[in-house]
Amino acid sequence: METKKAPYTIYAEMTPNPDTMKFVSNRWLVTNDKSYEILADQRVGGPSPLAEELFNFPFVNGIFIAGNFVTISKSGAIEWNDVVMELRDFITNYLNAEGAIVIREEFLNAVEEKKEEKGDGETSPKDYTELDKKIISILDEYIKPVVEGDGGAIEFYSFEYGVVKVILKGSCSGCPSSTMTLKGSIESLLKNMLPEVKEVEAVNG
Repeated sequence: METKKAPYTIYAEMTPNPDTMKFVSNRWLVTNDKSYEILADQRVGGPSPLAEELFNFPFVNGIFIAGNFVTISKSGAIEWNDVVMELRDFITNYLNAEGAIVIREEFLNAVEEKKEEKGDGETSPKDYTELDKKIISILDEYIKPVVEGDGGAIEFYSFEYGVVKVILKGSCSGCPSSTMTLKGSIESLLKNMLPEVKEVEAVNG
């Protein structure tokens, strides 16, 4: 006998970025350990039907989906107190509707294929140096859980000449405190654990 899954419930959580709000689910929304950032100019035909629906709210200008949460970026003209309950109810109702899709299947598959293919200019795991792997391991173990807790994501981009370059997504992208966090916490941790690291910079993905 098939066990009936519990309905989705959502609660809202503030992030360090005043223009983003994290909406946390009691169930996983993305199970492939990947994250999806959708900006307003990518709203049609992108990876997420949920994001397309959320962009119908005129104040929404960015969506980030990972794990069990959705982070929404809003325009500065709107106060969260005026819209947070409406967004929470909308996401809850969407997820509990029959046949609801968070990420389209072809985009889930495309992520996996890109990992295996080479020659498209993307770095695959087997291209990483031993030092790259150490940096990624530190980011995954010590930094990633904290960043996800704030409704964002961090990804390793490159390491060259002592400089680690990372991509910040979700609430971390454009956050006033992200530079301080990058330099104060992330850079300090990596420099203390790996003497080869001299600096950490954020780049656009």
